[in-house]
Amino acid sequence: MDSSRPRVMNKAAAPIQITAEQLLREAVSHSETKFKPPTTRFSDLEELHEFQGRKRKEFEDYIRRNRLNVNNFTRYATWELEQREYARARSVFERGIDNHPTEVKLWLRYIDAELKEKNINHARNLLDRAVTILPRIDKLWFKYVYTEETLQDVERTREVFERWMAWEPEPTAWNQYIKFELRYGEVDNARSIFERYVIVHPDPATWLKFTKFEMEHGTVDLVRAVFEQACDILGDEFMSEKVIIEFARFETKVEEYERARAIYKFALDKLPRSKSQNIHKAYTEFEKQFGDTSGIEDVVLAKRRVQYEDELKQNPKNYDTWFDLARLEETGGDVERVRETYERAIAQIPPPEKKYWRRYIFLFLFYATFEEMISGDVERAKQVYEECLKLVPHKKFTFAKVWLEKARFHIRRMDLQAARKTLGISLGTCPKNKLFREYIALEVKLYEFQRYVYLFIETGCNLGLTLTIGAAFSMRNG
Repeated sequence: MDSSRPRVMNKAAAPIQITAEQLLREAVSHSETKFKPPTTRFSDLEELHEFQGRKRKEFEDYIRRNRLNVNNFTRYATWELEQREYARARSVFERGIDNHPTEVKLWLRYIDAELKEKNINHARNLLDRAVTILPRIDKLWFKYVYTEETLQDVERTREVFERWMAWEPEPTAWNQYIKFELRYGEVDNARSIFERYVIVHPDPATWLKFTKFEMEHGTVDLVRAVFEQACDILGDEFMSEKVIIEFARFETKVEEYERARAIYKFALDKLPRSKSQNIHKAYTEFEKQFGDTSGIEDVVLAKRRVQYEDELKQNPKNYDTWFDLARLEETGGDVERVRETYERAIAQIPPPEKKYWRRYIFLFLFYATFEEMISGDVERAKQVYEECLKLVPHKKFTFAKVWLEKARFHIRRMDLQAARKTLGISLGTCPKNKLFREYIALEVKLYEFQRYVYLFIETGCNLGLTLTIGAAFSMRNG
């Protein structure tokens, strides 16, 4: 143990505690004051001129050593302004602009210096030079129009804005120009600016600003015209949910409910599901407030339709989805839409393997049944059956069900000759036992015994089939 180290005899807490904050305060209070240069006093004009000459030489040396540093020019010109040497300050600014013509900060310092001394014409000339050399710098244009409007020269301010708009600047500049016209009550001028604005920046946000302007200063027809023009120019690719929803809400506000409903339906048909989720929600709320039961059902159908369409875009040969979509359209009751759906479905031809055709064939059967039973177009149903039989590669495989459904279709139409012809062609194409049984059952029902015997003999090669048919015939005739 080191005996030289002092011992702490009393380890109890001190009666007065010192905090870290107190230590910092004491350190700041005892710190040395910042150095301040002494105030220079001049006894006569000669001393002042000597001091000015010395300072000018220092500034000139700084500029000579480093002309790329803009601060050397600004500090020099600011000092000359403090000395009331305006001609010298102007000369320094001009030298700085010659070396740095694209330095915005230098231009603004020069302009502010002229404005501070109320040299308006000098400031205007500088602003004109600045925007001519740097027409894409919005800060200079803003300075120009602000100066002219402060001087209450409205016509000159409008001319500056027009020069600025010729360069097609950012939306902020257009918005300021419109606000300027509205401040002086020039609504028609503001409208004409908006018409140019939406052409230069055809964004949904721009169109919505235009519609809001017309709602405040225009008529219902003008607002509607702007919305319609926005839908035409934006197109399906750049259409915005917000534009559609605002358009429909506007029509709802003016109690044009059918127009609003048509807008919602148009958007849901045109836009993909990824861009129409909010439209679905808004349409549902609209129908709950102003629609009936059928309207709400249409909303649900439209939402499911979009869902099925998205699935089909990912896999066009998903026939189960085609079935669901076709049943959905049949529920809607639009015959042309149902036909279009079935036509799109049967256009998705599967590879030439029977396992891929098993679901595909039912599209034709459902299509033909729809045309026969629901739409009542018998000729179209017949064409559907014929088209199906043309597409099936009978040399590789066939489907007895299709032949039988076509024959039953002819029987329902009381055309026995066409039904027999269909079954006869089917037996020549694919002599399956199922076809023989159905053909024999048909002739038995018609009591055509000679045809029955002929078919019975044709099937004699199949003993099991022959016994089955014979037993059925014996039971029928006692």
